[in-house]
Amino acid sequence: MSNIGCMNGDEFLKRLQAAVVRHIGEPGTISRVERLTGGANRTTISFDADVRGQPLQLVMQIGTDVGDPVAGITPEVDTVDQAHLMLAAQRAGVPAPRVLAIMQPADMVGKGYIAERVAGETLGPRIVRDERFAAPRKVMARQCGEILAAIHRIEPAEVPFLMSQNAADHVAAHRRIVDHYGLRLPALDLALRWAEENVPHQERHTVVHGDFRTGNLVTGDEGIRCVLDWELAQTGDPMQDLGWLCIRTWRFAGTLPVGGFGEREDLYAAYERASGYPVDAKHVRFWEAFGNVKWAVDCLRLAMRGIEEGSIERSAIGRRIEEPLWDFFTLIERNG
Repeated sequence: MSNIGCMNGDEFLKRLQAAVVRHIGEPGTISRVERLTGGANRTTISFDADVRGQPLQLVMQIGTDVGDPVAGITPEVDTVDQAHLMLAAQRAGVPAPRVLAIMQPADMVGKGYIAERVAGETLGPRIVRDERFAAPRKVMARQCGEILAAIHRIEPAEVPFLMSQNAADHVAAHRRIVDHYGLRLPALDLALRWAEENVPHQERHTVVHGDFRTGNLVTGDEGIRCVLDWELAQTGDPMQDLGWLCIRTWRFAGTLPVGGFGEREDLYAAYERASGYPVDAKHVRFWEAFGNVKWAVDCLRLAMRGIEEGSIERSAIGRRIEEPLWDFFTLIERNG
C-alpha cells in the first residue's frame, strides 16, 4: 500500500480498520486494498472489509486540498458534502453509491466517506462499442431520463451547501475563469459571447448533477447501475444535465447523440414521463452547445493546473481545447 498523504501504509490501514469498526461494525478486517486514483481533488481507495461475518466490498474517497486559483467560481462540492448529497439522492430514488460512513476528525484519515462498491463498467469506449453492452445500450437513454428526473426531484433544502447559479450566472462564471488566465483565443471568446447572448429563459431551478455523462455511469447487463462523481453538483437549470450528456466528447466515438448509446427522443420522452415537465429541445441544445464551451474552459483550467503542479499529463489536456470548440461551432451552425 502506497503512502496516503504523510501517513505510511501500515498506519493508514490501522486507521481505516478502526474507522470501519467505529462506523460500520466489527471486526472490520481490511483486505484487497487498492488505490484507484490519487487525483488533484480526491483519493479513491477500493477495499474489502469483514463486518459481522459478512464480506463487504467498499470504496473510500478522501478529499485533497489543492491551491486552485479559480476555485469557487464554478460549483464544486467537497467530499463530505458529496456524501450528504448522495444520501439525499438515494432518498429521491437515484441509484447513487450507498454511503455507509462519513469520516470524522477522530478517524484521522482525512475528510471523506466510505460507500459500497458497485460492480460494473465505467469506461466509455467499452460501454458504447463492446458487443456485451449491446442490449443495455437500447435502454440506457430511457434510464438516463428517468434518473435525471429523480435527481431533479431532490429537495434543495436537504442540500443547502450546493452553490446556486442560474444560466446567466453559470455562463458568466466561465468567462471569469478565462479572464483570470488572460487567454485571448478568438474562437473561445466568440463562443462565450454567443452563450451570453443566447441564455435561455429558465423556468425551473433544481438540484443539478453537473457531470452526468458516460464515464460517470456504472453500467451492467441491465443498464445503468449507479451514478458516480457528484463533485460538480449545484442548483440551477435542470436542462443543463440533459445537454451535458449529449456533447460529442462524452460519446467516446459512439454514433448516437445521447452518451454515444441512445437517441435524444428517448431521453426526452423518458424525462417528461418521469418528471411531468416538458422538454424544449432548443433549450437542451443551448446546454449541449455551451457544454462544449465549458469543456474547452475546463481544458484550459486543467492545463494551467498541470503547469503549476508539474504534471505533463494534466498540462497536455490543454491541447484538446480546440476539439470542443469545433464541436460547438458545428452544432450552432447546424441548428442556427
